[in-house]
Amino acid sequence: MKGKMMKRGDLILIGIVVIAALAFIVPRYWGGNESEKNHIENRFVHIEVNGEAYRTLPLTEEEQVVMIKTEDGFNQIKIHNGGVEMIDADCPDELCLGFGFVTRPGQQIVCLPHRVSVFIGVESGEELEVDDVVG
Repeated sequence: MKGKMMKRGDLILIGIVVIAALAFIVPRYWGGNESEKNHIENRFVHIEVNGEAYRTLPLTEEEQVVMIKTEDGFNQIKIHNGGVEMIDADCPDELCLGFGFVTRPGQQIVCLPHRVSVFIGVESGEELEVDDVVG
């Protein structure tokens, strides 16, 4: 039995699928972040310790390093490039270091042993809508 050859219609269909996929992917990489970067001045990094406000800082492109010292230990965050990340902590599991770099409102980094929460808010003092409550 001879192998089946692709027909002209098959090639056209594959071409249409590839073009449709590129139409959704390409705009994301070219200029997709521009709108988000224009609104960076309206975002803040909120730091809470034991469920209470500890510090609020503007989200900036410039690098800022903040040390959070509690009776349980320390956490160090770094604000830069329109986002925030936990770069050091002396908690036993260091899971908070694995949250990575967060940039969008509502994203957060939590260190349970030190009871520290770092999240991005839209404006200082503005509450974010809660999706769900656990516990």
